Amino acid sequence: MAPKPKQRPAKLSVYLYIPNIVGYMRVLLNCIAFAVCFSNKTLFSLLYFFSFCCDAVDGWCARKFNQVSTFGAVLDMVTDRVSTACLLVILSQIYRPSLVFLSLLALDIASHWLQMYSTFLSGKTSHKDVKDSTSWLFRLYYGNRMFMGYCCVSCEVLYIILFLIAKNQTENLMNVVVESLTQISSLSLLLALSIFGWSIKQIINVIQMKTAADVCVLYDIEKQHKP
Repeated sequence: MAPKPKQRPAKLSVYLYIPNIVGYMRVLLNCIAFAVCFSNKTLFSLLYFFSFCCDAVDGWCARKFNQVSTFGAVLDMVTDRVSTACLLVILSQIYRPSLVFLSLLALDIASHWLQMYSTFLSGKTSHKDVKDSTSWLFRLYYGNRMFMGYCCVSCEVLYIILFLIAKNQTENLMNVVVESLTQISSLSLLLALSIFGWSIKQIINVIQMKTAADVCVLYDIEKQHKP
């Protein structure tokens, strides 16, 4: 008697994975946060940062309950990119020159999109698999959770601080940053630590974009030389 074929799990079951439910909550929190961002800055900051922290929660749940899924990974990355993009757009309307934040938005999306695409071309299962990279900083970023967490948290904290300390919609970015750093306070220390981690993250984004672009180009070259 032939063995019965394994029954495939229903699509609904993947949508209802615990980490994916956490992902939906993150989306909802961000929607509420941006709905009140100009009327209640404090509430926006709390909701936005809580949603960001839930990024670690859904990853822990995925590993804890053995519910790692491609859909969950994509949902996670899209939520991260869209939420950061929305905040950068808001900051571009508050600070001058606005091109600074729009450039950061373009770099963030381009580097991560290229990284995801190059991952599929390489046949890898995760965009975090960069063991073959020649950049030690790039390998350290994806290989060390603490270092990666510091860089990511620094970016979000920096953007939230800039949003909170803006007094009007025509602020000069450099003047606000310099003035805040020269004041001896816990805020200036937090701002300095955030700027340092943010700077490393932008360097990594550039490395990631260049590395991923190289993979795409090498794929094209190999395809052309195939008989």
